[in-house]
Amino acid sequence: MLKVRHAQRSLSARAWLALAATAALLGAAQAQQSPPPSKLPLPKADPPAKRIITQGLGKTVTEDLIPCANPKPGMNLRKNPVGEITAMDGTKLTVPVANNFATAPKLPDLYNECAGVTPKDMSEVDLNKVPIVELDKDGEVITGFMVADNYFELYINGQLIGVDATPYTPFNSHVVRLRVKRPYTIAVLAQDWEDKLGLGMEVFQGNTWHSGDGGFVAKFSDGTVTDSTWKAQSFYISPLQHPDDVVEYGNVHDTSHLGGRIHPLARLPTCREYCFAVHYPIPDGWMNPNFDDSKWPRAFEYLDQEVGIVGVPGYWRYPEAFAGSRWIWTISLVFDNTVLLRKTVR
Repeated sequence: MLKVRHAQRSLSARAWLALAATAALLGAAQAQQSPPPSKLPLPKADPPAKRIITQGLGKTVTEDLIPCANPKPGMNLRKNPVGEITAMDGTKLTVPVANNFATAPKLPDLYNECAGVTPKDMSEVDLNKVPIVELDKDGEVITGFMVADNYFELYINGQLIGVDATPYTPFNSHVVRLRVKRPYTIAVLAQDWEDKLGLGMEVFQGNTWHSGDGGFVAKFSDGTVTDSTWKAQSFYISPLQHPDDVVEYGNVHDTSHLGGRIHPLARLPTCREYCFAVHYPIPDGWMNPNFDDSKWPRAFEYLDQEVGIVGVPGYWRYPEAFAGSRWIWTISLVFDNTVLLRKTVR
C-alpha cells in the first residue's frame, strides 16, 4: 500500500511539472505576440476624401426639366426638379446633380411612356431605325440596352453619347448603337432623382420624407454586362442624421451600418428638413479612358426585387435584352444618390 501511494505521489508530481512546463512555453509564445487591437484600424483613403457637407433643403431653380408629353391616368408621373444648395464651407452645389440634360442628345427610346414608345416585346423593336454613333470607323457595331433608377448619362471613350430622356419617372429604358473598337471605356453618371432637393428623399406610400434608392443595369451585344467587375464610386450621400454616419475606409464611403444596404432594411432618418448630406468633388476627366479608377470600389450587384423594379415594363417586357446583366450600384442603394460607374472592355 505504501509503495502504491508513493508511486501515485510520484506520478502526480511529474504531471504537475509537465503542466507547469507547458504553461511556461505558452506564456513565452504569447509574450512574443502583440496583443490584439481593441478596435480594428480603418485604412485611410488615398487620396484623402474631401467632404462637402450640406444640411437641409436646397432652393428649387427649375421646377420641371421636361414635362411629360403624353400624361395619362395611372402613370407613375413625377416632376424633374433641379436646385441649388450652399454647403457649410460656402461651396454652391447643383442638386440632385450637375447634369447635361438641357444640351446633350437624348438617347433613343426602347420604352418611354411620355414619348409614346411602348413596344409590347422585342419583336416590335426595329434596331435598324436606331442611328449608329461613329467612334471608330474600323470598329464593330455594338448595341446596348440600359435602364436607370432614375437618370443616367452615357460616355464612351470620354465622349458624351447621350442622356436619359426622363430624369425621374415614369421609368423608361434606352437603346444605343455604337461603332467602336476594343479596348473602349464605358462611363456612366447615374443619379437617383429626388423630390426633396438636397436630401435624397422622395414621396413613397404617403411618406413625403422617405429615402429614395437607385440602380443601373445594361447589356451590350458584344457580351458586356453590368456586374461586379465594374467600378462604382459615390459622390452624394443623403439623408443622414449626422455627417459622421458616413464611415470612410479605404475609398469606400460606407453607410451599410445604418441598418442595411437596401429598403426596407435601411434605417429611415427622422431628421426630415434638418438632415445632412455628404458630397465629394467629382474628379475632372472621370469619364476618360486614361482616368485611373484602380482605387475605386467594385460595384455591388442587386436583385430586381431589391431595386424595386419588378414588373416595370421598360425593363420587364424585354428579358432577352437584359439577360445575364445585373443591377449595380455602390455599397448602398438607399443613401448613395450620385454614383459614377466605369468599365473598360478589352
